[in-house]
Amino acid sequence: MEIDGGEMMAGNDRRAGALGDLRVLPDEVICAVISFLSPPDFGRLSCVSSVMYIFCNEEPLWMSLCLKTASGLLEYKGSWKKTALQLDNAHGNEDSLRKPLHFDGFYSLFLYKRWYRCFTSLGGFSVDNGNVERKNNLSMEDFLNKYDGKKPVLVAGLADTWPAREKWTLDQLLLNYGDTIFRLSQRSPNKIKMKLKDYVSYIKLQHDEDPLYIFDEKFGEVTPGLLKEYTVPHLFQEDLFDVLNPDQRPPFRWLIVGPERSGASWHVDPALTSAWNTLLCGRKRWALYPPGKVPLGVTVHVNEEDGDVNVETPSSLQWWLEFYPLLPDEDKPFECTQLPGETIFVPSGWWHCVLNLEPTVAVTQNFVNSTNFEYVCLDLAPGYRHKGVCRAGFLALGDGEFDGVDEVSSCGKSCSNSRDVSRKEKRTKSDHMCHESAKNDAAKCCDVWNHELPYDINFLSKFLDEHRDHYNSTWSSSNCIGQREMREWLWRLWIGKPGMRDLIWKGACLAVNAGEWLDCVDQVCRYHNLSSPSDDEKLPVGTGSNPVYLISENVIKIYVEGGLEASLYSLGTELEFYNLLLQVKSPLKDHVPDVLASGFISLENGSYTIVPWDGKEVPHVIADHNSISGDCKGYGNSFGLWRKKLFDYKTAGFPASEVSNVSGNKRIWPYIVTKKCRGKIFAELQDSMSWENALDLASFLGEQLHNLHILPLPQLDNLSLESIRKELDLAPRTDLMANGSLDSGGAAVWELFIHSLIRKKDVVSHLKKWGNPIPDGLIENVVGYLPDDINKLLSVFEGERCSWIHSDIMDDNLYLEPLHCHDHSDNASGNGSMKNGEAQLWRPSHILDFGNLSMGDPILDLIPIHLDIFKGEPRLLKQLLSRYKLPFLKKNSENNLTEEVMKFQRASYRAMCYCILHEDNILGAIFSLWEDLRNANSWEEIEEKVWGILNECTDLS
Repeated sequence: MEIDGGEMMAGNDRRAGALGDLRVLPDEVICAVISFLSPPDFGRLSCVSSVMYIFCNEEPLWMSLCLKTASGLLEYKGSWKKTALQLDNAHGNEDSLRKPLHFDGFYSLFLYKRWYRCFTSLGGFSVDNGNVERKNNLSMEDFLNKYDGKKPVLVAGLADTWPAREKWTLDQLLLNYGDTIFRLSQRSPNKIKMKLKDYVSYIKLQHDEDPLYIFDEKFGEVTPGLLKEYTVPHLFQEDLFDVLNPDQRPPFRWLIVGPERSGASWHVDPALTSAWNTLLCGRKRWALYPPGKVPLGVTVHVNEEDGDVNVETPSSLQWWLEFYPLLPDEDKPFECTQLPGETIFVPSGWWHCVLNLEPTVAVTQNFVNSTNFEYVCLDLAPGYRHKGVCRAGFLALGDGEFDGVDEVSSCGKSCSNSRDVSRKEKRTKSDHMCHESAKNDAAKCCDVWNHELPYDINFLSKFLDEHRDHYNSTWSSSNCIGQREMREWLWRLWIGKPGMRDLIWKGACLAVNAGEWLDCVDQVCRYHNLSSPSDDEKLPVGTGSNPVYLISENVIKIYVEGGLEASLYSLGTELEFYNLLLQVKSPLKDHVPDVLASGFISLENGSYTIVPWDGKEVPHVIADHNSISGDCKGYGNSFGLWRKKLFDYKTAGFPASEVSNVSGNKRIWPYIVTKKCRGKIFAELQDSMSWENALDLASFLGEQLHNLHILPLPQLDNLSLESIRKELDLAPRTDLMANGSLDSGGAAVWELFIHSLIRKKDVVSHLKKWGNPIPDGLIENVVGYLPDDINKLLSVFEGERCSWIHSDIMDDNLYLEPLHCHDHSDNASGNGSMKNGEAQLWRPSHILDFGNLSMGDPILDLIPIHLDIFKGEPRLLKQLLSRYKLPFLKKNSENNLTEEVMKFQRASYRAMCYCILHEDNILGAIFSLWEDLRNANSWEEIEEKVWGILNECTDLS
């Protein structure tokens, strides 16, 4: 960059001389680049020239910097520069800030527009009634017939009796909740909060172009008194998400407090839910467009891998000032000015934008009712095309994507087919390259934008991916609810609202392919002469990774997780395991459900075929699947534990991809039929368990883990071992057999296990993907905590055991059976639940779901048990270990060990390393159970808190 004194001579325009070679860049680009710098770099750059000084002292720039670096509680210091410098500790006190300098001879339209947005007053903003209908005390019948799912409406009178009508003013809220901490609008990846008194101070001092506003979905938990001061209006009381537990349902209610110029930019509410918003004080200006009509100036990004939808939009104020005036009358939105006491209804899928004309306080809730239920299920379904179409209409479609859609007009087809659409992400611009800056161009908007989207569920569902597999398809990160919570939600609706089953079934077919899975189960039942599914049994149960059905006295599980090859190994390994239990007469067999049948379901050209399979040999139904059948010779059971472990090794560390159970033109699913257990899963009972019964459960788990971990592993001869090493290009690990304590088969297990860990991708990126609540500081230090060589986790020990491991003993894979009150044997387990006024007793009886069986370090089985079942209670883990009676490691007996070797002798260290390297978000569970650990200074501190009890029990035998 060339800067010289010549800039001072350019009295009329100092830009060229002050910026040197950078003068070719637009001001907005320069500001964008500068925003990536740190405060000290801001200071250095501001000394380069007068124009750089101006750029580096812009308040919006400092606001952006501050919000990137701030987290937790924020205190505004009168300007964003002072606030950011305090956060950065760049200065000891605010008095060290120099008096700002002023320069003439520089003009920037970009900076001027931004300055205007910061200081403009909306007092004279249009206050006309708009074209959204206004109603007083709207009846439920009229709401359902005229507005629900059809168009927005403003309703007066719904909040007249609320205490909030008088109490929810800024002055009253400040008086009652001044020290209460509320969450702010998400302008940064960090969670930013303010005390209400500090936020009100910010409102009075700020001149931001897009001010922060309180948008807190947890206000009811933080200030439960506020929930008593309003009620859900009678028009919106049906909410089908209310069958979920509070910790399962997605955010649905928000307290909104914002100053003049603040507001929500253009968006469609998550999951295509509907919403109501009641204003308690101030005035809001609303603009709305029907589904599929993307507002001018907005770009919709749809990720073609998971359907994630992101929106690029100007701020609410910027849109009203700069884009709204460009619209011809026929393209203007539905709009209105909302007054205190009025409630606006926003139907499913409608675009809306809100601008606060003065300081406002409001409450809003999103809901799922009978009208929008199918749309919500559609939006949550895996895939991407339907998500883009629901929000962006025909603009979301590219070449050839109109084929077979009869309802689409030739106008829409010709326009959309001319678009250039990227492979991984579609960018849907409302201006469609038609109007960039001129009003005349805005009037010539492409017909596709004006073409009305048939917002009909039957039409929209045509854009769902064919042969989608809900259990394997990538789940959109923008979904407001997880896959497992989705299945749980549908199941609870099915059981709890039998009068709505026709509607629920339609939604389940959209979201989880319920119709296809039921057809599969029907075929299995017919072939094995089992009872057909009753009406109560039509939906899969549980939250696992495979469809599971409870049919009369039997359980039918269809294997889909990971695709056909992974499913084959899961079923084959499970059958091998059950046979082993019988052969060695393990006491564990009494606590594992009996296997009644197993085989394959094949779907080809609309015709189903059932093929039994006992887990041995290569089943003929997949004989034409070359990638599998040609690979299953030479060692162990063709689809048993060894083959499964090899498959796990090959796929370790690689990102999950779209997989299916398709073989040629067939669709194939393995299945198993087991005996149904009496009683209930632990997840339904854990909240009522007494401490004594929790200890009984821990003892039961300790005994059964002992029985599991002493089972012999399948034999592997030396020739097979060499074949494995050759296939995977592994050198023999002689160090594991040096002391003679491990045979070749045992050494092979550790070889595969360790190499699977080694093949994990970059651990820092892995943890950053999980994000909150894992602290950023700990993520940056994780490499120093893990061993530089994963082999060291095992190499310092003697006599290591490798074993079968379940790896998934969680609250939904543990069954408890009821006991009669007079049964008080030593092994009986009662809990505090009541039935008909009498205590009902339960005892742990069965461990379920061995489809994830593996082999390796037995300490891995403690992770789901300790975190999911014991909820981190160390006394329960200690009780388990007392009945387990097996060592997890034997310490090296040598003296004068180095600090590093001593670290590896901690069982707690070993467990913590597995938590970090785990393919699931184990750390997220840890930091959710122990919130105080989010302030931990080291991984050692977390290790001791979570797993320290293991070090007391290292030498149990």
